[in-house]
Amino acid sequence: MQAIAPKTTLIDLQYLGYPEAIAACLLEGDGELALVDPGPTTCLATLERELAGHGIRLKDLTALLLTHIHLDHAGASGVLVRKNPRLRVYVHERGAPHLADPSKLLASAERLYGDQMQRLWGEVAPVPPENLQALRGGETLPLGGRKIAVAYTPGHAAHHVSYFDASTGIAFVGDTCGLRYPGFSIVLPLTPPPDIDLEAWQRSWEQIRAWEPERLFPTHFGPAGNVEEHLAQLAERTARWAEYARQTLEQAGSDADRASRFLQMVESELHRELPAEAVRRHLAGTAPEQCWYGLARYWRKREG
Repeated sequence: MQAIAPKTTLIDLQYLGYPEAIAACLLEGDGELALVDPGPTTCLATLERELAGHGIRLKDLTALLLTHIHLDHAGASGVLVRKNPRLRVYVHERGAPHLADPSKLLASAERLYGDQMQRLWGEVAPVPPENLQALRGGETLPLGGRKIAVAYTPGHAAHHVSYFDASTGIAFVGDTCGLRYPGFSIVLPLTPPPDIDLEAWQRSWEQIRAWEPERLFPTHFGPAGNVEEHLAQLAERTARWAEYARQTLEQAGSDADRASRFLQMVESELHRELPAEAVRRHLAGTAPEQCWYGLARYWRKREG
């Protein structure tokens, strides 16, 4: 665990044994212990161990602040509530029904991950409706003396929200602000199906800018201090990847062929910016070819 601000602690969930892949964040306040994005159930043992090292038990937690319901962010929510029935689970109103009944969420994930579901994510249990606190965006959550602002930030997912803690200047942005590697300047968009919406995404970046945060906290991975540089690089690469994906749709071949060409382009960019081991980890842990499928779905919906 790493303190990144007063009563604000990063937890490296060591996803699949890899460091700096998925970050949760512990927010402590008067009578409150909240987790931003607890991660998948496959990381639950790590989460429990890290909290115990901080003198905290799972049953001491009071709230989960979910940016969205994708399994790498929220997959452990139902199991955590089962272990701690008093947990409040904050989530966008479009995501809440899929936590109460995750059958459609799981069916969608199974189309992407197939027989790797259990290895990657573990158990996905339902969250009882009485534990869910549905958000629209625009709320301010009182959290143990803090005031946490909520914004609706679609683009990566139609049910995505971001949180801003003015007391620390940190915006918890889930996947809205892409993926970064600590120690390197590269910022990568995350564009899996089915919800990619480039116009909505640009508006979400402006919402986050309006908070004037000192740091962004993307779940992948951890705080980024140069906010404008981060967002500018993300916008440029997102537009470039989207255009590349659009052009592949005009080319001959199957979708698998197009996704393969897209993956080769991504690999080339990664090798220019990152050491070989970081590239290997990225390719193993993020399935970047899925970014093509998300962008292709966006263009096909838009162009009919």
